[in-house]
Parts: sequence; C-alpha cells; structure tokens
Amino acid sequence: MNFWSDPINFLDDWLKGVFAGWGADLLLAHIVTAAIGIIVLILFAMLVAIFLVWVERKVVARFQDRVGPNRIGPFGLVQPFADIIKLIIKEDITPAGADKFVYNLAPVLALASVILLWAVVPLAANIYGVDLNVGVMYLVAAGALGALAIIMAGWASNNKYALLGAFRMVATMISYEIPMVVALLIPTVLAGTMSIQGITLAQADTWFFILSPLGVLIFLISAIAELGRAPFDLNEAESEIIAGFHIEYTGMKFGLFYAGELLHAFTFGGFMAIMFFGGWRFFGLEQYSPFIGMIAFMGKALFGYWVIMWIKYTMPRIRIDHLLAFNWKFLTPLALVTLVATALLDKLLAGSAGWLHALVLFLANLFIGWVTVEILRATGRRRKVEEKDAEAVRTLAPSEGHH
Repeated sequence: MNFWSDPINFLDDWLKGVFAGWGADLLLAHIVTAAIGIIVLILFAMLVAIFLVWVERKVVARFQDRVGPNRIGPFGLVQPFADIIKLIIKEDITPAGADKFVYNLAPVLALASVILLWAVVPLAANIYGVDLNVGVMYLVAAGALGALAIIMAGWASNNKYALLGAFRMVATMISYEIPMVVALLIPTVLAGTMSIQGITLAQADTWFFILSPLGVLIFLISAIAELGRAPFDLNEAESEIIAGFHIEYTGMKFGLFYAGELLHAFTFGGFMAIMFFGGWRFFGLEQYSPFIGMIAFMGKALFGYWVIMWIKYTMPRIRIDHLLAFNWKFLTPLALVTLVATALLDKLLAGSAGWLHALVLFLANLFIGWVTVEILRATGRRRKVEEKDAEAVRTLAPSEGHH
C-alpha cells in the first residue's frame, strides 16, 4: 500500500503505527485518526466554500458582461479572504427582543447541515467519510436540518419580514422535498442499494442519466427550489421582504448563511454527479489513481454548480402560488410516474442485455416527457379559449346593458 493508491488507509496505518510506538491504546489511536479525518473533511468543505465565493462572482460577472473581482491577488483570487476579514470586523448586532440562543445557533446549524452531508460523499473509490447502507436516507435527514435552521432564524429574529421569509422558504423546502426524494429513489432502484458509494459503483457500464434523463431534470429543479435560488427565491424577494429570514444577521453570522448556501449548491451538484453521472468514475481513468477520480468528481460537481448558477442568473422570480402549484400539480406527479415506470421496466428487463435495458428505459423517459408536453399544450390551449370566452363576455356585457 502506498499513499497514491490508498491515501486514507495509508495515513491511518501510519498514525496507528506512531501511536503504537508511543505505547498508546489502539482504540485511542483509532479515535484520534477518525477525529483528524473529520477535521480535514470540514476544512476541505470550508475551503471549497471560500473558493465558490470567487467562482460565483466571476461567473455572474461573465453573464452580465462585467469583469468581476480582479484587484486583490491574481485574477482577484484573494478577494474572498478580504470579504471574510470584512465580515469578521463588522459590528455584531442582536435585535431587541430576539431569542439570543436560538438566534445565534441558527447560522451555525445552517452551515453544519451542509457539512454533515459531506460525511457520505465519496470523493473517490477509497476517499470518503463513511459508506452508509442507508446513505440516501441520511442525505434527506441531514438536509432537513437546513429547514430547521431557517425557521429558527426567522422566528428568533423578532422581525415580521424575517418570519415571512422563513415561512416561505420552509413551505418551498417541504413541498419540493417530495419530488426530490422520489428522484433519489430512481438511482436507488436502478442500483439496488441506498449506499451512495454503491450507487456510484453500479454505474460502471452506464451512467444513470442515460437511463433516466427525466430523473436528472426533476432532481435539478427540486434542488434549486430546496436552495431557495432563482427562480424559486421567494425567501429573499428584495422588493417584498427585503432579504428574508436572515435580514437581521450581520457580520460572520450572515457569512455562515452565505457560505452554507454556496456550499449547499455545490453539494447538490456533487450529489447530482453521484446519482446520475457516475460520481468519481471517468471512463476507466480513475483506476490508475484515486486522485484522478477525485478530480473527475469535483469537475462534475462544479459543472452542476455552474448549471445552477446559469439558471439563477437567467430566470426571473415566480410567484409563491405558482411555485407551489408547479410542484404539486406538475413536478410531483411527473416524478411519481417516472419512478413507477423505471421500477417496472427495470424489473421486467432484469437479465437482459445492457444495451437493451438502457435503450428501453431511455425511450420510456422520452415517451413520458412527450406525453407531459402534449398534456401541457392541451391545457394551455383550453385555458386560452376559456380566457377569450371570458373576455368576450366582459366586452359584451356593458353594451348589452346600454341597449
């Protein structure tokens, strides 16, 4: 075993050897090495969040035909650290009448809920925190802490605008969590396991986005809604409620919310890569070194994050009633139909050739998408006719009354 082929176990064995040389108990050595691994994972996630501050500002600058940060450091790379210093030295304000303990705990919990997700993220074949056999359930459960942090921040701020923003955000998160869970069940069914690493390993021959392109689309839309990003950013509708649930937060407390949002978006990009795009797999090159797999995973996750940014800075905000109606009347039924069709066809085609299995599932997704579009077109035409009839009635009514 060497560092380049199995870095985690290599470092674990080396540290245990050091502790054994000191005469320490092996259980203590295992606890210390596990604690070091946790700290390294948290530091890695926080460095990614700092890097994403620069990435987001550069990308949105390109979308809007601007330069972006370019003064502090080469290409403005040191700008995020200047932002952190600025946030640290800003005055820490707690509103009068706020519940101080809950108010201060909310931003910590918001960031922690995202970092907890990284415990089950397989960065490479043998670089991951833990491989849970119920990893998908853990993903949903840990993500729910974010909703708790938001409602805590809105309620504890003693501000009606913050509370309204929290209510909007939680309503969105609870609603769109249903199609997201259904979308996560699609790769679970195809892989036959809830293990995040197991789902990655099951995509040795065919990535699941080929088997279920609708599943990718449903997961992406649900993820954007869970993040509260445009066009689903009703929690931060500046023209209505100023800045939503974190309006009363200043300094690094606001910085924790902001870092959590950026890291959460990147994490969703990572899970989209894991569930549908092979995770750390990259056309067999990952077998030469786990670091190649790690680079492949980070590249796929960054691409998913870029897509989320693209949508955010392109589409306008929609109304809250349209947002919820879109979920309950369209996205959730579509997700359930896609899941049932995938499960039935996967069972019927068990044991068939791999290319036939992939082709049938892909065509089934295309058929479901085509039927969905036709239903939407028919509904749109019917509503246009109804609106024209209603307009004609309103136009004729005054003239009839005059005669």
